[in-house]
Amino acid sequence: MALTSEQHFGIARKIVSNMTSESWEQIPHAVVNYEPDVTEFLKEYKKLNEGCTDKSKKITINTVMVKIICEGLKCAPKLNAHLEFNRKLVRGCLKTYDHVDVSMPMLLPNGEMMTINMHDMGNKSLTEMTETINDAARRAKQTDLNEAMYEVSIDNTLTALKHGKIAQTVNRLYGSKTGKHKLKTLSGKAKKEYYAIPATERLTKHDIEQGTTTITNLGSVYRPFRGACALLEIIPPQVSAFAINAAQKKALVKTNEKGEDEIYIGQTMPITVAFDHRAVDYGDAVPFFRRLDEIFADPSIIHSWK
Repeated sequence: MALTSEQHFGIARKIVSNMTSESWEQIPHAVVNYEPDVTEFLKEYKKLNEGCTDKSKKITINTVMVKIICEGLKCAPKLNAHLEFNRKLVRGCLKTYDHVDVSMPMLLPNGEMMTINMHDMGNKSLTEMTETINDAARRAKQTDLNEAMYEVSIDNTLTALKHGKIAQTVNRLYGSKTGKHKLKTLSGKAKKEYYAIPATERLTKHDIEQGTTTITNLGSVYRPFRGACALLEIIPPQVSAFAINAAQKKALVKTNEKGEDEIYIGQTMPITVAFDHRAVDYGDAVPFFRRLDEIFADPSIIHSWK
């Protein structure tokens, strides 16, 4: 067996690895798969962009699905929360929020992924959401990923230090400053020029900080995929995570006007929902699913969100 390559983790991969490891080590995940009939919904969605010739202003299916999840979260506030839990003392505190700040993985121009905090998406119209996402993508083009992630890493390290996690702080500093694993960030003239770019023109720590939940669109990564995400990590201190899967044709059943069941070819779009069982029970999520049922039963409501 011959070694074909050896790649040391950069700062982005380090942060993802650390956060996902913490997720599976600490959080008892409960995962359910919600599979709505989106046949009529997709017809309504197509009407949203009728007459729109400006590609940058077109509302994507991802934007509408994020809006739908935000609407569900408004009805299930315990899913839109952060958890503080001390296992040794068995003490917990669930903090709910009036804004839905969505941590959304975004593909950068260099092919790398960065999770960006889309602030207050729950109270935005579809047009405003589109503008927010497009603006983040625009600013990402002028963002040095290592610098942006390093700001977040330093902030996380200082927070850990404030909470008395001295050993963790020392280990992180050692791991990032020594040997082959040393982080490479800007210095000298390059650093000065980069930070001369206004914060409004690049992504900053504010754009990468923790949201109140995470929404990932797996369907946009590989649309031909048939199936649904089975495991989904929750990033602490968040207590929920959502994966939007690809729309797919299936044989479905509906009841006709005579009260008889009929089989027809329709489309479903599975949504994987993970929640932290320390803070949330399935009953807490029922209002979320009930709201989504209402939306997909009468999808014309999406036009009022435009």
